Amino acid sequence: MPAEKKTARRARVGTSLLLGGLRLAGCAGASSSSATVVEASGDVGTHDPALAITDEAWYVYSTGGGMVGGGSPQIRRSVDEGATWEFVGTAWDRSTAPEWIRQAVPGYSNIWAPEVVEHDGTYYLYYSASTFGKNTSAIGLATSPTLDVDDPAYGWQDQGLVWASAPTDGYNAIDPGVVTDADGTPWMAFGSFWGGIQLIELEWPSGLPVAGAEPVTIASRGDALNAIEAPYLAQHEGWYYLFVSRDSCCQGLDSTYSIAVGRSREVTGPYLGPDGTPMTENGGLELLATSGDMIGPGGQSVADGHLAFHFYDGADAGAFKLGIHELGWDRDGWPVAWTSEELSALDG
Repeated sequence: MPAEKKTARRARVGTSLLLGGLRLAGCAGASSSSATVVEASGDVGTHDPALAITDEAWYVYSTGGGMVGGGSPQIRRSVDEGATWEFVGTAWDRSTAPEWIRQAVPGYSNIWAPEVVEHDGTYYLYYSASTFGKNTSAIGLATSPTLDVDDPAYGWQDQGLVWASAPTDGYNAIDPGVVTDADGTPWMAFGSFWGGIQLIELEWPSGLPVAGAEPVTIASRGDALNAIEAPYLAQHEGWYYLFVSRDSCCQGLDSTYSIAVGRSREVTGPYLGPDGTPMTENGGLELLATSGDMIGPGGQSVADGHLAFHFYDGADAGAFKLGIHELGWDRDGWPVAWTSEELSALDG
């Protein structure tokens, strides 16, 4: 885990288990562990969950809905380690929404794919504003001294624009994911479709880009559509892991989202899959995909070894819901998001 206690998110291959000629279902045949499902109940209607775990409670910040809180990030809380969830509000409402967002992204209706990270006693809420099919987008930042909505000190203060993209840019400034490297330097991955996943250097305590920062591509599908998004960066035993979602989200039972992951010894990459293929060349381990009634899992985050994601419930007419799996790790150091039952079925 990074030095500041990484806590969040967020922020997407179809259901096939074949990638680059290799069968990569949790490194089939090499898995010494498996995932454990946290059976989440209560108010679990979330998209793009950013999981944040504190000593007092678990929180999920997620994509907003236009009619609730002016479309700002929605907040849910669990006081029983993810078993039961309650809706506890939104990060702001329509009357207190940062005015610069509407000016930067005309026509936006709600905030997408937030990320929550803690540094030196301050929580940083990164978020994105965009419209479907366009790359006129912006990533913003707000800060709060606490996540506890009942604490009098709680409240998100606007810190303005972090990064933006325009039609002339070859990337899309959405889906931020932040990690602090071993030297204490924060980095933000972002992006979807267009030119793929980008990485820029930030600085503490502002949480904003360093002077002269320029995006560098760290993952791409390498085709015209380039259906890759929702990057999330995490550390584990000397490796940096880049989680992404691929293919089609937000189509209910027709969604083909799945989660893939690559790793690197350096935060700047290159991120490789188990067969050595770079993620800039469509490499990566398919970590989780459609299984039974769990349709199109994606929009993932990782906190304290737990993978949070949304999926479409085949047993509930395709309603989108929160999923949480406590990751296993195979003997080669790759995360495993499949349960033992799913791994048995895949190996069969």
